[in-house]
Amino acid sequence: MIEIVGNATYEVEEAGEIRLLRLALPDNLDAMEFDRLNEALLGLIQGSERFSWVMNLSRVAYMGSSMLGMLVNVRQKVKSERGELVLCEMSPRLLQIFRACCLERLFNIQKTEADALRQVQ
Repeated sequence: MIEIVGNATYEVEEAGEIRLLRLALPDNLDAMEFDRLNEALLGLIQGSERFSWVMNLSRVAYMGSSMLGMLVNVRQKVKSERGELVLCEMSPRLLQIFRACCLERLFNIQKTEADALRQVQ
């Protein structure tokens, strides 16, 4: 299923108890688009108890503080549902942002989608 939220899109594939979420973001989202995306992603996770989530960020070049905060919220929601979240396919620029904010300590980050899927199987 592909969903469009303003200039952002996401696609979810399901395989058993694994959900693969491919996120595509423009460099900037306005506040209304951000709120809609945040609600949509948290809504996806709601009620998905014990599911593992792999979030592919290959189509995300940059994240500002609001988007980074949203990912922290997504992580917390997944944990509250007793699931697991793995991020993958991050660009060098995005990985540098995560490191600068010390977020690589908070998230399980894998280089490839295949590596991330192996982590949650």
